[in-house]
Parts: sequence; C-alpha cells; structure tokens
Amino acid sequence: MSAVTTKATADPYADPETSNKAAVKALVFLLITFILGTLCVQGFNLVFDQIGQSVGAPEQASLITAIPGIVLGIVAFIYGSLSDFVSIKKLTIFGLVMLFVGSAYGFVTNFFFDANLWNVIIGRMIQTAGAQVAGSVYLVIATKYLRDNLKVIFFGLFTAGYQFSAAIGVFAAGLLSSIAWQYLFLIPAVTIVFLPFLMKLLPSAAGTGAKIDWLGFGIFGVAVAFLTVYFSYISQWWLLVVAIVLFVCFGVYIAKAREPFITPAFFKNTRWLLAISLIALFYFVNYCISPIYNNIGAQVYGMDTGQVSAYIVWAFVVATIVGTSSGAIVGKIGQVPAIIIAGLLMTCGFVGAACCINTSFLILTLWACVFYAGVGLLYSPLTATVLGTLPVDQSGRGIGMNDLVMNVTASIGIAVFGTLMSAGSLNGSSFVGTTGVAGGFSNLLLIGGAVLLVGVIVFLLIRRKVYAGETAAEEHEPGPDEVGAALQ
Repeated sequence: MSAVTTKATADPYADPETSNKAAVKALVFLLITFILGTLCVQGFNLVFDQIGQSVGAPEQASLITAIPGIVLGIVAFIYGSLSDFVSIKKLTIFGLVMLFVGSAYGFVTNFFFDANLWNVIIGRMIQTAGAQVAGSVYLVIATKYLRDNLKVIFFGLFTAGYQFSAAIGVFAAGLLSSIAWQYLFLIPAVTIVFLPFLMKLLPSAAGTGAKIDWLGFGIFGVAVAFLTVYFSYISQWWLLVVAIVLFVCFGVYIAKAREPFITPAFFKNTRWLLAISLIALFYFVNYCISPIYNNIGAQVYGMDTGQVSAYIVWAFVVATIVGTSSGAIVGKIGQVPAIIIAGLLMTCGFVGAACCINTSFLILTLWACVFYAGVGLLYSPLTATVLGTLPVDQSGRGIGMNDLVMNVTASIGIAVFGTLMSAGSLNGSSFVGTTGVAGGFSNLLLIGGAVLLVGVIVFLLIRRKVYAGETAAEEHEPGPDEVGAALQ
C-alpha cells in the first residue's frame, strides 16, 4: 500500500521520462493561452484609432498600445527571471487570474458603462501583465524540463504560435470592430478554464535561486521602463539619461549586494554575450516590415491599410507554417545551418523587396513571405543556442534577458527606421536604380538587409566560440512519433 501511494504522489518532474510527458501537456495549455493573449495585443494594435474615436480621445489613442507595450517589456524580463526563484505553479496562477481580471474589467467598464480611455488602458495593462506569464513560463518549462532533442520543436511551436496569433488577430479585430470592439477583451478570458489542468501539470518546486531580490528587480525594471519609453514612444533625451544612470546604479548594486537576483558573473559569460549579440542584430528589424509595407502601399500604390493587410497576412501564415516545421528542419540540418539559412532568407526578403518596389505589391508580398520564412525558422535554433550557453539554474534569467533584448532592440530598430521614413531623408536615387519616394523605400530596405547580412557574418565568425564544448547543434531531432509518445 505504501509503495502504491508513493508512486501515485510522486513528482512527475523528478523522473526524466515522466518529466517530458507532464511538460509537453502543460506546454499545450500554455501555448494556447499565449496565442490568445498575443491575438488580443494584435487586435487592439489594429483598431486603437477607432477605439480612440469611440471614447472621445482620438489624440491619445496611441496610449492604448503604448502603455501596455511598456508593461509587456518589463514583465517579460521579470517573469522569466522570477521563475528561478519562485514556484512556476504560483507564477502561473497569478498570471491567469490577472489575465481574467483584466479581461473582465476592460469589458464590463467599457461595455456596460460609458467607454473611457483610461478604463481601456487599465484593462489592457492588467490583461497584458497576466498574459505574458504564459509565454515566459512556456519557455522556462521547455528549457528546464524537456529533453534536448525536444526543445527546438517546442521553441519552433512557440514562434509559430506568435505568428499565427498575429495573422488571426487582424481578422478578429476587423470582425469585432464592426460589432463592438469591447468584445476583444473577452477573447483571452476563456483561458481561466485551463487553470485546474495546469495546476496538476506544472512543477510545484520553487526555483533554485536564493530569496527574491526585490530591490534589484525594482532598479532594473524601472531602468528598462525608461529605456523602452525612450526608444518606442517619446524620444526625449532625458529619458535615456535616466535609463543609463539607473543601469549604472544597477551595476554598482549587484557588485555590492549579498544576494542579487543576477550577479556580475552572469554578464562575464563570454559565450552568452556573443550569443545574445546575435539576438540584437537579427531582431533589430523585426518590427519594420509591416510599417514599411504600409507606407509603400499608401505612397507608391495608393492602397489603404485594409488592402495592405490583406496581402501581408499571408507572410504571417508562411511564418506560422515554417515555425511549426522548424524543429524538424533543425533536427535534419542542425542549429548552425538553420541559423545561417534563416538569416539569409531574411536578408533576401529585404533586398529582394528593395529591388522590386515598382513592380507590383503582390511581388513585394512574396518577398515579405521570404523574410517571414526566415523569421519562422530563426527563433528555435537561435533561442536554443543562446540558452545553451547558460546553466539550467539560470535559464529563467536567460529567457528574461532574451525577451528584453528582443523587445528593446526591435524598438530601437523601428524608432530608427520610422524616423527615416517620416523624414524622407533617403528619398531620391537608390542603389538599385529606383528614384523618388520609391527610391527612399528601396534604400531603407537595403539598410535593413545590410543589418541582417552583418548578423549572418558575425554568426559565422563567432559560432565556434558560442558552441565551444557543446554537441547540441549536432543532435538528432525527434519526429512526430516521438512527440506523440511524449504526450501519451
């Protein structure tokens, strides 16, 4: 009787075989939650102008995406890092409850009462802070508890989920905006039903780190907030100065504190520093294609945003398909070739579009599909490479840093490219012979392609150092039958 009881109550994460099965089941629920939360983000991004008109604050409508965007950048880092210190189960409970509360608050206050800008923003802030838990916990579970040969598959599914949510978010927002935009709030609220299942499937144990360093998190979080606001929304120089001062204070703090949540040694890991530099290079242009194409459609082809989105959505579909297949692709060719091919596809997407500005928008869309095929392929092997440079007990902080670098560098990229677009400083003759406004867009796309090509070259130069002592890039990747076995 004692043996039966022990077996029944044993922690599934204590054994490698049962760990994989429990982790895979939990990842399915987390991925659905992540998709619905991200879909909501994309939906509000599309219709925030309409909402601003509806609540009588058109001049402040951008705050509907700006403020929740700042919250997203901060919590993405904090959740990943906290998973090294607190129970993942408790973190998930907190996130799903916040997601539900934010959804309910946003819908009730704006549907049953007079819609108000700040009720929309508060609802979206709470909703965003809750939804990000699913993404952070997903990556932590995949990194800590899956076999190495399953990790790239689930990293690939993660990026496929993001691209899929971006595609359907546009359609959902378009449909609901013609009925009542308030219903957008309710889409991710259904994930509260996953809570009982996740409570059974997630590990209960706390992280291996010491006590939570709230002061360190506070300093770093505020510094990130100022940096994100500077690059994403309000380019005032004093915001950047405050961010730099706070980061300096943070550096002094972790050098002197007894138990900082992250130590100076973390930043002395040469392999990690080299790998994270690839994230900065490859994701610098991550937010640029959609606004560039939107402007090309308007200024070169006389198209409205709805017409442009009807074309561009197919690029997200391609990214979803490739992202879903990326684990199997990496298993066949390895991480190194996959990163090189992904980088070259992204480069070709930008350069090809630069050469075809005046052909047709359909051809431009095909080049966007080439770019997003690279995006779909890149995330899985690159994330596995970066996290492979860290010990498992630091993987949460590694995931937090990944999210932070992706968000900040992409924000810097869109700030730079957005300024160049609005100023029209690149208009005129381009390197590929295009002139006028079209020439400006060609030059812009060529610059983006050059950044991505630099990323490929840097990877070729540093790859031996990044993979020093590792064989992960050579490992066999399981087929669908092995993934199915993990689910049983």
